[in-house]
Amino acid sequence: MRPRTRVPRTRPVRPRTLLLTALTALAALATVTVPEATGATPRAAAPAAWDTDLAAAAYAADSGAVTASGSENDATLPGGAADGNGTTRWSSNAADDAWIRIDLGATLRIDRVTLDWEAAYGKKYVLEVSKNGTDWQPFYTEDAGTGGSVTASTYPQEVTGRYVRMRGVQRATPYGYSLYAFKVYGGTPAPASTTRANLALHHPAYSNVYQHAGNTPAYVTDGGWPADLKADRSRWSSDWNADRWVSVDLGARSTIDTVDLYWEAAYAVDYELQVSDDNRTWRTVYRPSAAEAAARRADVKSPAEATGRHDTVKLSSPATGRYVRMLGKERRSFYNPAPATAQFGYSLYEFQVWGTGGSADAAYPALPGDQGGTYRTTFFDDFTGAGLDRSKWRVVRTGTEMGSVNGESQAYVDSTDNIRTANGNLLLTAKYCKGCTKAGGGTYDFTSGRIDTNTKFDFTYGKVSARMKLPVGDGFWPAFWMLGSNVDDPSVSWPASGETDIMENIGYGDWTSSALHGPGYSADGNIGAQQHYPDGGRADQWHTYAVEWTPKGMKFSVDDRVVQETTRNKLESTRGQWVFDHDQYVILNLALGGAYPAGWNKVTQPYWGLPQSSVDRIAQGGVQAEIDWVRVEQKG
Repeated sequence: MRPRTRVPRTRPVRPRTLLLTALTALAALATVTVPEATGATPRAAAPAAWDTDLAAAAYAADSGAVTASGSENDATLPGGAADGNGTTRWSSNAADDAWIRIDLGATLRIDRVTLDWEAAYGKKYVLEVSKNGTDWQPFYTEDAGTGGSVTASTYPQEVTGRYVRMRGVQRATPYGYSLYAFKVYGGTPAPASTTRANLALHHPAYSNVYQHAGNTPAYVTDGGWPADLKADRSRWSSDWNADRWVSVDLGARSTIDTVDLYWEAAYAVDYELQVSDDNRTWRTVYRPSAAEAAARRADVKSPAEATGRHDTVKLSSPATGRYVRMLGKERRSFYNPAPATAQFGYSLYEFQVWGTGGSADAAYPALPGDQGGTYRTTFFDDFTGAGLDRSKWRVVRTGTEMGSVNGESQAYVDSTDNIRTANGNLLLTAKYCKGCTKAGGGTYDFTSGRIDTNTKFDFTYGKVSARMKLPVGDGFWPAFWMLGSNVDDPSVSWPASGETDIMENIGYGDWTSSALHGPGYSADGNIGAQQHYPDGGRADQWHTYAVEWTPKGMKFSVDDRVVQETTRNKLESTRGQWVFDHDQYVILNLALGGAYPAGWNKVTQPYWGLPQSSVDRIAQGGVQAEIDWVRVEQKG
């Protein structure tokens, strides 16, 4: 299910390669500074380091910096993947365990790696980093590669090292692995300094929400910004919410006198600069005056005409702290088109913090690992009671607990006509009565049932399963799914809350789907998969649908057959923010028509996604989703 239909604008980063002639030139670019400024006005930017391909720079300095387990022939040596020439390539020996390694010449923080594959690509492979060339730390694992160009962002992992390696696990073809380019991006973290410097350069950065994997907070400390403050590259971008922040860890308590913010066109009209010693308690050290905010508020242009701005904020007196953050209070408005206006998220190219102190030892914390313990049942309902057990389930009503969503045709009501138990099963039943139901300010021709465990049983991690039999017919949309328990918090909302679709069916007898929704992978851009029943199975037969949700990923199954597996590592590296480390609650519902069915059956009349034949079936009675039981198992 998709409780919202608005999708934030998505503008993926398009990295380009800048070939340096020596590592000394790379080091020079990695320490760009700007002169002290006196006002918060736009100005031209210095040359940028964020587009520097570290692998190409290393190869230019020393062709021996690129090595491999072997090569197909003398025309496809390892250097062909790091020479900055998109027509040359490395092709390995014909072995699954072949590898290619880059020696960067110094220990650096790695922001992202791009692999440009030739037709002989890796189906399974691992990207690894090492400080000594012997001990390797994996930071990206691909289990279902499809070739093409793959960019793996490292955020929010700590990936520092001198050596970067692509280690093959399984080839997609009988030939070796073949790469046109192996590009590495990053730089040297700013060290402790007793003289005034940008203490934030290549340091860890964080935010509460970011738009997708191409707009992580790591980009605000990568040392680069486009001169026109308009181009779509190297930026953090939030979702469409005013209450968003981005912060920088300087590594140690520092004395700060100036902060430079290089904004894209979607800048903050009003914001606070804050400092903290512990990353929890924040002190505001700057906020634009009312007059300054009013002037920024009045600068309304179309997105095509708008440009960013450079704010140089010289503090009235030096501030001390280890962490510095920009807390957004009000977003800029754009004509959409004039005279109407719209607001997007905040978008920041670079966050510089000038002062003394700091430490290069600042690091991202370790990500959660596997849980210990064995699974035990913590929630179960087999619907054998005389009615719905309301100590376990909340009945959701249109116009009360929720509004109308997704263009669906039904109103959810609290009635035994729509929600009842019989013969040990829960029955969610669709009813038709022209113009008979008024709810939430609207009039509905259909009613149906929706229940959830919100406030009854909210939980983090576990195996969640249900045995179900589904109605088959165009536009019938039963679902078994979960939503983040913070979805109704206006400072979070959907999709930042996260959504886990364990099973959705839109009326087709031979398949169902599963999906994850979050920032950067919501609505039609979700991370999902179809499953087709084997051996002639159908949706209107009994099947068990399940997900195993852990700190490291989601594994979906039908009748114990895995149909989708999404790791946290791959999701965050290539798509967006993992928002599944907090409570969710279980939902069961039967929707009618709407965006998902209509996208497949193309029906527009008499209802969106719901043809007359399905309306007639509902009117005749018997269109219902049947649930035998629901179970949640957790480790502990």
